Amino acid sequence: MKTKQTIIACILFFALFGLSAQITVTGSVSDEVTGDPIFGANVLLKGTSVGATTDLDGNFQIQANQGDILVFSYIGFTTQEIEVVSSVLNVVMSESQNQLDEVVIIGYGSTTVKDATGAIEKVDAEEFNGGVIVSPEQLISGKTAGVNIIPPSGQPGQAGTIRVRGGTSSLNANNSPLIVIDGVPVDQNNTPGSASTPLNSINPNDIESFVVLKDASAAAIYGSRASAGVILITTKSGKLNAPLEVTFGSYASIGSTANRSDVLSAEQFRAAINATGTPEQIALLGNANTDWQDQIFQGAFGTDTNLAISKGYDSSSYRLSLGYLNQEGVLKTSEFERLNAALTFRQNLFDNSLKVDLNIRGAFTTDDFANNSALRSALEFDPTFPVFSGSDLYGGYSEWLQDDGTPLALAALNPLGLLRQNFNTADTERFIGNVKFDYDIPFLKGLKANLILGFDYSKVDGETRTLATSAGGFLNGGSEGTYGSLRRSTLADFYLNYMTELEKMDSKIDLTVGHSYQDFYRENQSFNLTGLGAISETEFATQNSLISYFARFNYVLKSKYLLTLSYRRDGSSRFARENRWGNFLSGALAWSISEEDFLKDSKTISNLKLRLGYGETGQQEIGSDFGFLPVFTPGQDDFRYQFGNEFFNTLRPSGFDSDIKWEESSTYNIGLDFGFLENKIAGSIDYFTRSTSDVLSTISPPAGSNLTNILFTNIGDLESSGIEFSLETDIVRKEQFNWNFGFNVTYLDNEIKKLNSVDDPNSPGIATGPISGGTGNNIQTQKVGEPQNSFLVFEQVYDENGRPIEGEYVDINGDGTVDSADRRIYKNPNADVLLGFSSYTNYKNWDLNFTLRGSLGNYAYNNNDSSLGVASELNRLNSNRNILASYLDTNFQTLQLFSDYYVQDASFLRMDNITLGYNFDNILNGKVDLRLYTTAQNVFVITGYDGLDPEINNGIDNNLFPRPRTFLFGFNANF
Repeated sequence: MKTKQTIIACILFFALFGLSAQITVTGSVSDEVTGDPIFGANVLLKGTSVGATTDLDGNFQIQANQGDILVFSYIGFTTQEIEVVSSVLNVVMSESQNQLDEVVIIGYGSTTVKDATGAIEKVDAEEFNGGVIVSPEQLISGKTAGVNIIPPSGQPGQAGTIRVRGGTSSLNANNSPLIVIDGVPVDQNNTPGSASTPLNSINPNDIESFVVLKDASAAAIYGSRASAGVILITTKSGKLNAPLEVTFGSYASIGSTANRSDVLSAEQFRAAINATGTPEQIALLGNANTDWQDQIFQGAFGTDTNLAISKGYDSSSYRLSLGYLNQEGVLKTSEFERLNAALTFRQNLFDNSLKVDLNIRGAFTTDDFANNSALRSALEFDPTFPVFSGSDLYGGYSEWLQDDGTPLALAALNPLGLLRQNFNTADTERFIGNVKFDYDIPFLKGLKANLILGFDYSKVDGETRTLATSAGGFLNGGSEGTYGSLRRSTLADFYLNYMTELEKMDSKIDLTVGHSYQDFYRENQSFNLTGLGAISETEFATQNSLISYFARFNYVLKSKYLLTLSYRRDGSSRFARENRWGNFLSGALAWSISEEDFLKDSKTISNLKLRLGYGETGQQEIGSDFGFLPVFTPGQDDFRYQFGNEFFNTLRPSGFDSDIKWEESSTYNIGLDFGFLENKIAGSIDYFTRSTSDVLSTISPPAGSNLTNILFTNIGDLESSGIEFSLETDIVRKEQFNWNFGFNVTYLDNEIKKLNSVDDPNSPGIATGPISGGTGNNIQTQKVGEPQNSFLVFEQVYDENGRPIEGEYVDINGDGTVDSADRRIYKNPNADVLLGFSSYTNYKNWDLNFTLRGSLGNYAYNNNDSSLGVASELNRLNSNRNILASYLDTNFQTLQLFSDYYVQDASFLRMDNITLGYNFDNILNGKVDLRLYTTAQNVFVITGYDGLDPEINNGIDNNLFPRPRTFLFGFNANF
């Protein structure tokens, strides 16, 4: 009993420690130029998280003490700090392009743009891309230097691929950045169904900002998961003392294929068969003229509807949002459906000493996956065949049959039949959330204790079915199956933060120390049953944990000289005890030159800051939780071993490397931030170099040395470097006309410095990049002294007309014979230069914005042309097959898979989106703001590449699900 009384007394003591008389401060915020009230301006009690938001009339109300400082901020306006001297305060704000005092989340804390020492870039909601945005990373595509976001394929619901500074910190480990949503690092391990990434389960309309930590001095606070960069996502929440606000929006879209593969028409196909085929092949020709791509593609309709409600009180606030999205794919039978719900709630207790934030969001998705084999089949299937055969066999679809009426083995199948007679559906539920406790410790001003308890949970249930009546299901009597997965991670972060100003030294100190624990559990299972009774079943479960200690120290002297130091120690259960722990250090210096006396009063230079940084990061996402241990997997029922008269299931050992450890990267960065004419022209330039040691990749160990012929292990070193430049310009800023233009460019380079398993300088390297056409062929290699994934090909010989000569290649080594030793390194899929252009214009109530992206120096291997653009494919396996029209350019009779003719320049300039909108302000007696808009997405691509799309993730173009060109019309209403 005495213990309980002591605890209660302590709580009351802390709660009452700083109580003082407060007054209610009311007032208004208006625009200096127009005099109009500013809706949504933030009013913050300095040094606390207590704040309010202005209503539609620009009015606010907040509790404060006499002498407190209120901070007024709004995007595009200069932040003001005003002392509370009375209960009424009317504020006039002036416009300013670049907010140096804008707060930026940096992981376990925050800083301002002015005080940042690392390569950090923030993108706010006002800058997001428009269009059909299913996965949030598309919001910032083309917006930030050094960040390349490769759009997803045309499969609806699929997320894109994110690469920070080239994503070349690893060969085969994870090159995707760590994603942290509202303080919770999310599990990025692949799962069946739509939960394969953490992002496509998040409603883009719920996101407030992205912060990209690009260099290691900023990202090292996340240690062993930060080698590929870190992206911090902050979602929207309610504001204290804010009026009830309701936002509702919806759009409808229609998409179609932007490009299609050029195959022989039915007429050209008949001519080719008649010219080169045997009498038997000619007799197989039909009378139809079928465009199989027309048969499998469709107009893709979509809708997206969202509702959000928020309100704030003196000590609490909330925001509730709901969203529903339905998106068809351009490939028939593909569809994505998502229902989102999110709730954020804040409660301040004990006179705002304790803030409790609850953030939870859930997504329920349904994926209908089309059979992607139809894409290839639509190129190959005989265009002289009709879609339907006129009989009931095999669902009525035309198929290649033998004389007895059974399907011809290994022949191409009817593309539409593949879509209509195969089914793959997955239902996914995902929940991500946290509760955060932020406590101002009363006995030391500026000291805070923070506790974050977070979780990330996803569950997938899928079904597959192939009809027994289909040609593809004939041999095994059809099949039915199920698959599923469960992903669960839990997080516990505790850290102390101390901020203070040393007035005598004109200095500021910000110190953070903390501890983190995160646990990951995953399980997969699958079951399949054929009509003939064959059963296959798998189950798998695994778990790993990460425990960490971290610290960061920020020091600012005279607002000119800045120092940041950080340290993290990680321990991962994915490695053996002797390799389990790693230390990751970083340091950065910055000099705000514009704060020096000789520039402080300059009317031309408004910001000039030099930054120097160094950091160490790691990579523990190696794809296996027990790669350092021998793991035994139970064999299937159809693989048993007989002892006497009994059969026993076997245990199959897997390969392992007891010395495996995480990759470690060291990065140096030098940068310059600049701003001119009150930051109407602002930007930054950075140079970085990154070295990665103990790179992970797959090798073939010596026979008998391990339990596998393919081993994942540490094999070498990498090096990459680059230059980033970004510019934001406020070209015109008038009362009724504004034009803002942004530009960024990135130069990237990478090289493999060492491969432990390949010491011979004449070795072709480690083969990678599998291709279609034949068996076991690879077109890329990892070789010392060359960029990652370089193409290894023969140098093609051409005739006097510039046409490639079949089978003629340059004898590189001059030994008189052209063989595999004459294959050379030629180009690679990594872009040398990335470009981004953004424009925002508004005139009166009209606005127009667009985003362009470019890529220079990236090459792609056109595997569709190389495997389907030759005459030998016209008749194969006793069936006529269509081929690509590129055959007419080469006249190749047989496969020339390793010719550099198929390695093509895939540089491009793409208009991602363009949006035109009109705003109806203060309708219905000033209670509603309404915006109507229309957007075109994937508008055009300028490229010399011959394939469907030059933007290919791995540089090998084969069977691409085409990205649609989409048009939409929508509205947003604020009440």
